[in-house]
Amino acid sequence: MISYDFPLNERMRTLLRLEDLYAKLLCFIERSSAIDHHAALNALFEVIEVASRSDLKSDLLQELERQKKHLSALYNNPEISEKALDAILNEIESTSNGLFNMSGKVGQHLRENEWLMGIKQRAGIPGGTCEFDLPSYHHWLHQDVMLRRDYLKTCLTPILPIFDGLAIILKLLRESGKAHHYLASQGSFQQMQCGRVAQMLRISLDKTLPCVPEVSANKYMLNIRFLSADYVAKSALFDQDVSFNLTFCSL
Repeated sequence: MISYDFPLNERMRTLLRLEDLYAKLLCFIERSSAIDHHAALNALFEVIEVASRSDLKSDLLQELERQKKHLSALYNNPEISEKALDAILNEIESTSNGLFNMSGKVGQHLRENEWLMGIKQRAGIPGGTCEFDLPSYHHWLHQDVMLRRDYLKTCLTPILPIFDGLAIILKLLRESGKAHHYLASQGSFQQMQCGRVAQMLRISLDKTLPCVPEVSANKYMLNIRFLSADYVAKSALFDQDVSFNLTFCSL
């Protein structure tokens, strides 16, 4: 199966974008080549761009506090494991403390680094980070892999509480709904919302099916079209029946 997450508000779009960027950043940091560490820096620049567009730290703290109150009310419920409940509440508490102790704007320590901001400026130009444009960066890329990796981790560490916070929220969000099975007749599916409120939709289908979902939704109606996964021509409606699972996720 392959799953697609579709955010239904701007806050969830931001969290999903950051989750994707953090995953790439952490992956590239652990690799060894200079090209991988160049990709890690690019991902880091994107993280601070996305994170600076909203009051992210405050939003995460408020949501974690709301989830803490909600989960704390589940104690003495015979269907809930208190051990698991303690674990997630301790995780929320630790992450909230980390976020609270963050000072200044997200990524401010990076913006104050003239060397990094010089690379960021050149990175926005196609081919702008060649050695004749940035000789000091070229020198850094030829240093020992451990030196480069330690430098990248030093840059990343101050903003890790953001990643920890969004990871908890997205985990709880994905686990909040129950998957239901549907059939899209000739590639199209429509459903009345009937007052249902969701922050994200998760669509799962067989990964061998040569189609991808396209979603449009409002508070009244949900429309899903499955388009042919054509990697050359413009995608068209996949005019066959598609079996899929749909989950409404809401905190």
